[in-house]
Amino acid sequence: FIDGGTMVSPTVYARRCLSYLMNDMPQEALEDAMQAQVVSPEWPTAFYLQATCLFSLGMENDAQETLKDGTNIEAKKHKN
Repeated sequence: FIDGGTMVSPTVYARRCLSYLMNDMPQEALEDAMQAQVVSPEWPTAFYLQATCLFSLGMENDAQETLKDGTNIEAKKHKN
């Protein structure tokens, strides 16, 4: 579905990302979270998933920055 569908949905990557996280595969989860962001760059959930993955990988500073990015995007959406 991911490669063969006519329209790629970021939720497909998000669901697989969560599955990877639950199976202690944070690097694979991060790759899917990043793909979700590529598909939908203004979707804060993609940033939140990336932050979770980065925390799991011990990359706290990067995770904090990514979390801020997601929060800023969400705040902009709520202003409009």
